[in-house]
Amino acid sequence: MYICSVNVETRHATSLLSKQIFNKSLNDFINVRFLSIQETAGHASHTYKSTIAVTYLSEVLKNAKSVSIAKPKIENKNQKRFSEIIVMEYLKEYFGEIKLTVGVLRGSKQKIQYCITALE
Repeated sequence: MYICSVNVETRHATSLLSKQIFNKSLNDFINVRFLSIQETAGHASHTYKSTIAVTYLSEVLKNAKSVSIAKPKIENKNQKRFSEIIVMEYLKEYFGEIKLTVGVLRGSKQKIQYCITALE
């Protein structure tokens, strides 16, 4: 399925599989890729609230604030491409806290949205 999105916060009209949004806290663009969608779907499916959190993806990507930076988990094969993992949080009014995980690609240093989940 191909979804086309046009959003004033993105650089240009693009498919959902390669969307990028500028994050104020990082002062950089966060990219959404197919890997991001797979990882998020896996985590979001565990709780209904996390499934709903995904619907706020653009807002979270734009407004989340960095809370910690860590090295990727060695045992997680999906994180091997990253040099560091940035954990961010966003407080969505009338919903609660949403956690956004962003990976920094080795070499290019591009920031890739890795996972989004609701904090219980």
